Amino acid sequence: MSINIKTSNFGLPASASSSGTKRHMTRISTSTENLTDSALDSLVSVKAYIPNDAMSADLLGTERTGHGTRIRNDGLIVTIGYVVNEAEKIWISSRCGKASAGVVIGNDFQSGLALIKPVTPLPGPTMALGKSRDLETSDIIRVTTSARDEQQSIDAQVVSKQEFAGRWEYLIEEAIFTAPANKNWSGAALINREGKLVGIGSLLIQGFEVNDSLCSVNMFVPIDLLTPVINEICDSGRRLTPERPWLGVLVDEKDGELTIVGIYRNCPADEAGLRPGDKILKVDDRPIYNLGHLFRSIWDLGEAGRKVPLTIMRRSKQQKVCVKSAERSAFLHKGTIQ
Repeated sequence: MSINIKTSNFGLPASASSSGTKRHMTRISTSTENLTDSALDSLVSVKAYIPNDAMSADLLGTERTGHGTRIRNDGLIVTIGYVVNEAEKIWISSRCGKASAGVVIGNDFQSGLALIKPVTPLPGPTMALGKSRDLETSDIIRVTTSARDEQQSIDAQVVSKQEFAGRWEYLIEEAIFTAPANKNWSGAALINREGKLVGIGSLLIQGFEVNDSLCSVNMFVPIDLLTPVINEICDSGRRLTPERPWLGVLVDEKDGELTIVGIYRNCPADEAGLRPGDKILKVDDRPIYNLGHLFRSIWDLGEAGRKVPLTIMRRSKQQKVCVKSAERSAFLHKGTIQ
């Protein structure tokens, strides 16, 4: 894979695009401490091992750790997808000290979430699913993890709900941003005052503007993106809707320019001759304004397999490139999928 990018602490692309109004955070005055005990018991630790030749190995590493939340009595656990993506072995541990090998039930690339299960049942309660759409800016919430340290469970505040575009062909229309940041964010549970799960931890973002100053925040994937499709993912291992067109590029947005900073080898963009450093100007002869607009314009062309006409700038010269898109899942190591 041709990669020339900066990464965050977990190896995830550090660059993302977000748009919205100025964020305002009031002083946290109401605690959710009464939710802690029951919430902690539904959290599990997740460790995944990825083969060296997996597509995501160079970017995300071959050993990944995170957290998961038990949401059904049959042991179903929701976690952030990148922790278990392409895993050949998964280990799940509960708070009581018991552990089991795990399997991936389904990885939902649209939301960025994954469903997993232990092979051997692990004891512990489940956490009910809430409605992330009911969260409002300034709401007090609890960020809970399986880590045994001072940040195992902390009070935080919703500082923004806004679009998030990740350079890895990923877009959430209303991601949830919270502060203060929890250092153990990967798969952390975002819990509302009713003790229900409303989001799953995805990123730690530095330099996020809150009250005219910059601070570190966590970005959470809203649970509402997964709730309607849990049953079909459990039954089929994926959403039943056709996959979106995927090119296999990493795109950085800076100073109004969209620059390809990474290309996965032998993927559609590589086969079409795209290179790191190419600047994307148009999709299907329509100008592109930001990262989110780029992804929407590609996905609006149809389902995976559709040809994607791009206008790029390479060494100060415009040229057109047509990329035959594909399903992202077709290029991934299948690993421990059930």
